[in-house]
Amino acid sequence: MKFNYQIIIEYLGANLVGWQIQKKGKSVQGMVEKALSKTLKTNIKIIGSGRTDAGVNAWAQSANFFVTYEIKDIFKVLSSVNFYLNNYKISIIKIRKRKLNFHARHSARKRIYEYIILNRVAKPSIDYERSWLVKKKLNIKNMKKGISYLIGTHNFSAFRSSSCSAKSPIRTIESASIKKNKDKLIINFTSKSFLQKQVRSMVGCLKYVGEGKWYPKKINELINSKKREYCAPPAPAAGLYLKRIYY
Repeated sequence: MKFNYQIIIEYLGANLVGWQIQKKGKSVQGMVEKALSKTLKTNIKIIGSGRTDAGVNAWAQSANFFVTYEIKDIFKVLSSVNFYLNNYKISIIKIRKRKLNFHARHSARKRIYEYIILNRVAKPSIDYERSWLVKKKLNIKNMKKGISYLIGTHNFSAFRSSSCSAKSPIRTIESASIKKNKDKLIINFTSKSFLQKQVRSMVGCLKYVGEGKWYPKKINELINSKKREYCAPPAPAAGLYLKRIYY
């Protein structure tokens, strides 16, 4: 008999090589698989909802795994697996039983990514490696105009990494928003899926708009160009968070 379980994972991406197991360095997938295998006393392989790059954070990454017996004491398993993850900034928030056809990646209906810009002169202490420090005052009104061009279905070739393996550059941004909270700008994007480095590239372009290097409509012109070389440098990984996945 086989049982399928979903886990919700929170992690800080600093000092990690990203989600996927690499030949060198510590990955979220690798650390979680080891902790689950020790706890459940069997070899566990997890299926993630998607890959996050080195340095990217998550409040609610989702993954699933199969095991040959039913987990009776979820609290005990949660406590044990998090004990093995104690030395890393990775936590398993929830474990829940799912139907056998549940797939963390393919069953996802939409994903929300959040980016945090710290817009002030002073360097961050509490938010170090958790945000992007931009010292020049940003024009939020223009950034909101710029972000409106990203909403909808577009060819996002100009925003994808050269190493992106997605078959199609067409993606639909269901919603996008910028909110100010004291000295922080909080940028949210919702889509079923994103291209590699798409969110960081979009944020990098919005920063150019906010600084006055670009006028807001330049975002639309970039989309139409489909040329990566015209894109602004991607925003740093530290400010990016996988916020939520809907099934």
